[in-house]
Amino acid sequence: MIDPVRPEVKPAIDECKKAGIRPVMITGDHKDTAVAIAMQLGIITDPSQAITGADLDKISDEDFEKEVENFSVYARVQPEHKTRIVNAWRNKGYITAMTGDGVNDAPSIKNADIGVGMGITGTDVTKNVADMVLADDNFATIIGACEEGRRIYDNIRKVIQFLLCLLYTSPSPRD
Repeated sequence: MIDPVRPEVKPAIDECKKAGIRPVMITGDHKDTAVAIAMQLGIITDPSQAITGADLDKISDEDFEKEVENFSVYARVQPEHKTRIVNAWRNKGYITAMTGDGVNDAPSIKNADIGVGMGITGTDVTKNVADMVLADDNFATIIGACEEGRRIYDNIRKVIQFLLCLLYTSPSPRD
């Protein structure tokens, strides 16, 4: 049995990929369930891109850091696995964002570069450690926030560029 995927999630995953954001699924669900959903969403193309928490326990931190990019689905994970996954991606030089709603998500949300808590279903602990809280608990909202953030960043860059041009092209007061 699989809960149906929200209709807005697949387009949001596609937008992630276009924007250079790699979506990774970390879940407590059974591996087969996680793989089926991830393949439906386009997160993975092959079941070998999924790993379980039990398999993760068998890999040293050093080896996992070397192989972390081979996995986009983590199934049957415990809270300590989530933190380990976030840290491995960060150690590889990636900027990480972690979403969650439960107390067990709080450590990994705090460790991520951007922690995202769920405003409706999220626990107070998770909301308090999060950098951002989604009012609608919708993954697609994160993509909208990324787009807006990139637009703001681009506008700030343009303004600074414009001001620097004015500074260096305007006549000096002595002229």
